This record gives sequence, C-alpha cells and structure tokens, in this order.
Amino acid sequence: MNRSPSTLKALALCAGLACAPAAFAGEVIATDRPDFVESSDVVDPGRFQIETSLSAERNSGDGVKTRTYSTPTLLRFGLREGLELRVESDGFIRATTEANGSSLTERGFADASVGVKWHMQDGDDATGKPAIGWLLHFDLDSGSAAFRGQGVRPSLRAVFEWDLPNSFSIGVMPGFVVDKNEAGERFTAGILAAVLGKDITPEWHAFVELAGRQITSVKNGGSVLSFDAGASYLVSNSVQVDFSFARGLNAYSPDWQYGVGLSVRF
Repeated sequence: MNRSPSTLKALALCAGLACAPAAFAGEVIATDRPDFVESSDVVDPGRFQIETSLSAERNSGDGVKTRTYSTPTLLRFGLREGLELRVESDGFIRATTEANGSSLTERGFADASVGVKWHMQDGDDATGKPAIGWLLHFDLDSGSAAFRGQGVRPSLRAVFEWDLPNSFSIGVMPGFVVDKNEAGERFTAGILAAVLGKDITPEWHAFVELAGRQITSVKNGGSVLSFDAGASYLVSNSVQVDFSFARGLNAYSPDWQYGVGLSVRF
C-alpha cells in the first residue's frame, strides 16, 4: 500500500476537527469498507453516512499497461429501522493505457448505482445464528462515455456475519449481477466473497479476504478474483479512516489495487 503516515494523520485530523461527537461515546460507526464483503448493519433512521476513498489500480498483460485512479463513494441514508437507501459510484476516474509506445488517458465519471439494504436479523453468539443483511442495487448507465455500462444492471447480495471468540469475525457474501458483455448480450455473473476480521484494539480492525467480484465465463469478461487485506482506525464514534490492497488472482483480474478511505456519520 502506497500510504505515507502523514497522509493518514492528515485525514484523521481533518475528520476529527469536522465532527463533534466524543470518541466512542455510544454506538460506533459501522461501514461497508474497506473490504469487499458488505456489513449487515444499516444506518439508523434519519442519519446520513458518507464513505469515500481514493483508489489506484495497476494492470499489465499482452504488452498493454493500464493505470486507473478513482474516487469510490457510497452515500447511505437510514429510512426506517433496519432499512437504508444507498447511492454508490466509483466517482471520478482517470485511466491511462500504454501500448506499442503510445499512451492514452481518459477522464470522466463512473456510472451511479442506487439501491437499498435490509438488515434482516441480528446475530446471536449463544446459538450461532448469523447477522443477515440483503442488498438490492441497480447500476445505471449514467457515467461518462468512456466508462459507461450498458443499460440498467440489477444485483442482489446477501451478507452473513458471525462473531467468533478472541475478537475474530467472519463474513460471507454470495450474490449475482445481471450485466451485458461487449457484444451487448445479457448474462448473469455470480458474486462470492469471504472475509476474516480481527479487532486488534478498540480503535483498530484488520481483515483478510478472498473475493470473487465477478464469476463468469471468458466470453463475458472472465472471473475477477482477488486476495484482499487492510485495516481501519476509529478516530471517533462517527469517523473512520482505512487503507487496503488487493492482489489479482488470475489473468482477468487487475494485478494490484490500493485504497485509502474516510467514512463519516452525521
């Protein structure tokens, strides 16, 4: 992870100055980042939460090198108990492709996605019952021409979370997305990821993860698989900073991804 200590300290300082809540004076923020597996938790009714980041991606193959920078952002608003509204996008994108001695840089905005999350049930350590959440999203062809998808692409994911002894936790997220390939043909791809988390201190949380972000045939772009790791730090009960990296596990996945993020609850 290309993260300097000064960058993280600056994010933490700015977030701390901007937010009034005293550290850990009540329920702490629950975020859907930095791992790929979502949380089953939702934002409380009437509250708003922003989770934003700076992400870098590098890939090379067949004589082509690409470098992509983006600003993934998720907006969450609590509608009622157990239900939240979500708007998500990779934000502004700058992508550079180098091949045969030439270079092309494209800039623009990614598609937006709107959806809801339903917290179906709380977990129960005594019985082993997991916390469960459901997420229904619709990706819209709303971005710049260079980064726009084709039509509306629905997805459905379920999240199962278990708390384990010694401050460990496990999350599993199966799901599917309906998309279109380069030929304009509609296809359904699977989603499957599992994360192991550990609360190191009350402020620090670390994770490792195996993520199948897209599981499909080569005709439809191939399966995108990665090994992810990272950590998050609670600045206060309503502010979190984080960092993460992902290593692609096959030829259809980006070689490396890095990210640093900030989440704030209002």
